[in-house]
Amino acid sequence: MSAVGETFLCATWNVHRGRGRDGRIDATRTTKTLVRDVWRPDLDILVLTEADEEAPPYRGFLDLARVAEETGLGSAHDRPDLRWGRESHGFLGTILMLHPAIEPGERQVLDLPGQYPRGALVADLRRGRAAFRVIATHLSLSQPLRLAQMRTIGQYLRRRDPLPTLLIGDLNEWRPWLGLAFSRRVTGLDLRGPARATFPAVRPILPLDRILASGGAVVETPEVPDTQAIRATSDHCPLRARVRLPPR
Repeated sequence: MSAVGETFLCATWNVHRGRGRDGRIDATRTTKTLVRDVWRPDLDILVLTEADEEAPPYRGFLDLARVAEETGLGSAHDRPDLRWGRESHGFLGTILMLHPAIEPGERQVLDLPGQYPRGALVADLRRGRAAFRVIATHLSLSQPLRLAQMRTIGQYLRRRDPLPTLLIGDLNEWRPWLGLAFSRRVTGLDLRGPARATFPAVRPILPLDRILASGGAVVETPEVPDTQAIRATSDHCPLRARVRLPPR
């Protein structure tokens, strides 16, 4: 048995559908900032939110081929049923990208309740002998709706075999101590993770974007990349953190 668990560097960024601080939608700028300012060579898992267009049919707008070429990260949405529609890159704007050493297993998209269409991708992953689960999502601004959305995710997970689990994305929870929506009573998970302010990008004060872990996994060394390019590209700063899985 290994005395030290596997570690993974994770990141999440709300790219604001390509709309920068100047009000212009510029997918090229978003892609360039992602590659130059957000990605690192040791990045294993990337969750993007608001990465499809806002209105139906929710078309993808990023140059994912360039992202893959320059970073090596590939989309986990390689089947039509893992995307919202034929022209989408992700599921209602949420895209999970993985280092090629991580093998995707069973994956399922969940429709989440809300006034605005929301969803989550639940992916069972493996690197070597380390197995874990990632939930990539973008939750509602409304606390009651976040509660309903996390209840939906929790009920789904209760029918699955337990794994160390990471919840990654724009959770729209501003309270550092989280809330009822993320409690064990609602999700069945003991979610924990640091709160680092990511919004608004020009002067971050709210920890809306999170990397949380349960099942013995621990979130370590969180950081919020903050450059002029990031501030010009989106209304959110990205969040990066290393996650350590429990020893086998």
